[in-house]
Amino acid sequence: MGQRIHFVVDPQGWCCMGLIIFVWLYNTIFIPKVILFPHYEEGNISVVAVFCYYFCSLFCVASLFRASVADPGKLPENPEIPITEREYWELCNKCNMMRPKRSHHCSRCGHCVRRMDHHCPWINNCVGEDNHWLFLQLCFYTQILSFYTLILDFCHYYYFLPLKKENWDAFVFRHELALLRVSAFMGLIILGGISRLFYTQLMGIFTDTTSIEKMSNCCEDVSRPQKPWQQTFSEVFGTHWKILWFIPFRQRQPLRVPYHFANHD
Repeated sequence: MGQRIHFVVDPQGWCCMGLIIFVWLYNTIFIPKVILFPHYEEGNISVVAVFCYYFCSLFCVASLFRASVADPGKLPENPEIPITEREYWELCNKCNMMRPKRSHHCSRCGHCVRRMDHHCPWINNCVGEDNHWLFLQLCFYTQILSFYTLILDFCHYYYFLPLKKENWDAFVFRHELALLRVSAFMGLIILGGISRLFYTQLMGIFTDTTSIEKMSNCCEDVSRPQKPWQQTFSEVFGTHWKILWFIPFRQRQPLRVPYHFANHD
């Protein structure tokens, strides 16, 4: 099943996502030029370190773009409601459309989203049933990339051997200290914020509760852990193969759990 493209027209979201892309580009361009390539050429690090950095960077930006353009689970205008599940659907009081329980109306996007977790301005999209797994991957790889960048910044000054700096006239070396200070500052800010967000997301999956449900405190039977954590994670990622939970270059296959299953276990 192909994934539909979902594009949100929101200037605020564009600015937030543009800031994230700027930070990614900054570190992807300057960190290799200042640290990775010079130390690799002088034999201080192996090619594996360079490969791992670009690997994390690629997976980070791939999950970012896929999460931002993926359909989070937008409901069609005239959904077909299975006869056996009609009692588990409800009427949205904002768009006057029928929706399955645990769906919510996003005022910024203007429609209901299945199992909506929250609207994230940093990806300019809602986080719902169909793209939650990509958002989790984005948080995961952003943490790894930020932590890796901070380690490289630290090792460059306190562990690696000094560079010969044969190309001292290059821009990146004339402004090396400023560039790395900016990189370290952004890395600390992003790592701190994303780590807290990622922890919150993991706890929500463990308890099978969305962020909206936690804030509204209206689903007591949902807030209790009713399923094994392997099952809740498999439903989010659309596969029981745990290795595929880390791959953003694939299509999610829903496990087709009935919408009312979580509330009527």
